[in-house]
Amino acid sequence: MKYSNKILNTPSSFIRNILKVTDAPDVISFAGGLPNPISFPIDDLQKSINHAIEENGAKLFQYSTTEGYLPLRQYIVEKYKKSHGLDFDPEDILITTGSQQALQLISQVLINKGEGIVMEEPGYLGAIQAFTLAEPSFYTVVLDEDGLNVEQLEDTLKNNRNIKFIYTVPNFHNPTGITYSRENREAVYEVVKNYDVVLIEDDPYGDLRWHGEQLPYIGAGRLENSVLLGSFSKVVTPGMRLGYIVTKNKELMHHINTAKQATDLHTNIFSQIIIHDYLVNNDLDSHVKKIINLYQTQANTMLNAMAKYFPSTVKYTKPDGGMFIWVTLEEGTSALDFFYKAMEEKVAFVPGDPFYTSKTNVNTLRLNYTNSSPEMIEEGIKRLGKILYSLTSEKQIV
Repeated sequence: MKYSNKILNTPSSFIRNILKVTDAPDVISFAGGLPNPISFPIDDLQKSINHAIEENGAKLFQYSTTEGYLPLRQYIVEKYKKSHGLDFDPEDILITTGSQQALQLISQVLINKGEGIVMEEPGYLGAIQAFTLAEPSFYTVVLDEDGLNVEQLEDTLKNNRNIKFIYTVPNFHNPTGITYSRENREAVYEVVKNYDVVLIEDDPYGDLRWHGEQLPYIGAGRLENSVLLGSFSKVVTPGMRLGYIVTKNKELMHHINTAKQATDLHTNIFSQIIIHDYLVNNDLDSHVKKIINLYQTQANTMLNAMAKYFPSTVKYTKPDGGMFIWVTLEEGTSALDFFYKAMEEKVAFVPGDPFYTSKTNVNTLRLNYTNSSPEMIEEGIKRLGKILYSLTSEKQIV
């Protein structure tokens, strides 16, 4: 049987594939970007399920509108007004089956084969995978410690007029954990405003901040072609697969709506009504504070263990929130080789290769700390440190 080029050229998810292996009970996994299940508000969700059935009856099980449940969209409007002073309307919002579907819909609407997408380097591998189905040309811009390399962004947009959109994760970036600085956001805005491109700001982790101040978005509220992506996966539950697209560009939203109709008619209405019921009947801020405290403890445990067990030649980011730490090994060291050695010691992480559109055998890797106990983090990092010392001339101090 012959298959389409678009599916043959789309990489299978490295993380999804290795999760089958790392699911074994004796493996310490820093691989998946999984929220900690102890953070799921199961009892309150149970109440919301029962309440939603009592209140809505058959409506909970019927077809619904493509745009999504109106009270949930109104809740999102109020959330952005309260948190960022942004003025959205419910019609500016479309509920998606997770943020992943949002990525696919946007690329379907905007990209013809060969047209350009600007990606951060390294970039979110789920986005790379979703966009590849549209058969684009990827243009990567290096991600520095404070955000996108602005000079390279300007050159890339100036010299490639086929670019349709720029994809960014400005808060607690996946995979690096960095957050764009206020100055970098302003500099990126000053460049992008001069070009007819869509700026996507994907923000699933923005509420999970334990250090520093909340920063304004780059384009929301001031760029005509601004798109925000959000999700309830990291603050309530990922399994219900609820995300959303926010844009005031009515023409763009109309086309996204059409693509959504063609894809799945509408997002699961059962999940939408239950999540809305949970949000309006519980103190979300208090719940999110518990998640933040949990993740801060786990992140600090991992960072302290890395300082203790890793060679000094190994560099890593120190996030102010979110779920990830990005590690850079000595030049010439293959993170993929390191991964296979780590798996022999029953520890898993994601080597950097899948986060690049054109690089292989890189010396970078991603660690996730949110789905492991402090004891497991300490032990896992200790095992990784032992391997790293075997790959370097530096002597481990025991």
